[in-house]
Amino acid sequence: MHDNKKKSGFVTLIGRPNVGKSTLMNHLIGQKIAITSGKPQTTRNKIQTVFTDERGQVIFLDTPGIHKAKNKLGQYMVSVAERTLKEVDVVLWLVEPSTFIGAGERHIAEQLSTIKTPVILVINKIDTVNKNEILTFMNAYKDILNFAEIIPVSALKGENTAELMKIIFNYLPHGPQYYDEDTITDQPERQIVAELVREKALRFLDEEIPHGIAVSIEKMSERSNCNDDANSLEEMISTSIMDIHATIICERDSHKGMIIGKGGAMLKKIGTSARREIENLLDCKVNLQLWVKVKKDWRDSNLLLKNYGYNDKDVR
Repeated sequence: MHDNKKKSGFVTLIGRPNVGKSTLMNHLIGQKIAITSGKPQTTRNKIQTVFTDERGQVIFLDTPGIHKAKNKLGQYMVSVAERTLKEVDVVLWLVEPSTFIGAGERHIAEQLSTIKTPVILVINKIDTVNKNEILTFMNAYKDILNFAEIIPVSALKGENTAELMKIIFNYLPHGPQYYDEDTITDQPERQIVAELVREKALRFLDEEIPHGIAVSIEKMSERSNCNDDANSLEEMISTSIMDIHATIICERDSHKGMIIGKGGAMLKKIGTSARREIENLLDCKVNLQLWVKVKKDWRDSNLLLKNYGYNDKDVR
């Protein structure tokens, strides 16, 4: 039996690359699960997270940015994003605050015009503009689609996000919880760890490299580091170590050199930064070992896409 007064449902976040979908989802659930960066096409897979409170449960689906695909990885990413439109109860379409509606936004509007799902337009990044201009941006978009709601927010600063969550619940159906209340995501730990390593590579590497990298977790196993002085189970757990061996895959020999850096400095920088976040995620000490391999044109290989977690059945 479930509480008929509670609501539950699936909500997808869509939009062009780099509009802040992952940042917004992380803020709404109160925990970092999806990686973020200032570079477009950071999110490659559909990432599912769960928010639960006394009103019910929202399952968020963060999707890759909808863009013009240039290879099979790009085709996979666009396919993932567009397919979720038919699988959810509410669509959040994120745009940046602007009166210019480009070809990318118009393509998304065409996709949304074919579904009956309620679409909430979220004008993100309002912290970057004058508040007096926000109504102008809302008016610019209001006629291109029959929106259920239009709401301005700042995912980075948390402005108006509580109101957004209230609106989301208004449009969800009554129903049972799909996950227990402690669940934050259904993503495997290995996948989140791989993404955290990729995030740091995105942050530190030059513009031309990040789109051509993937991260593969070769080993992830826990070992005890307890000593004879450990007096409790908590002390034993707190001294455990997670051994993680990961490989950064790139497409060119020249990129491999840049990822490793002079004397291994760049690889060490990526590893040190990733290790801190992985330790916070897993709540234990982490021994992270990184390697770099070249796999030429992996983004156009169905086999390698599948090996690195991008299922090739979605690639046409």
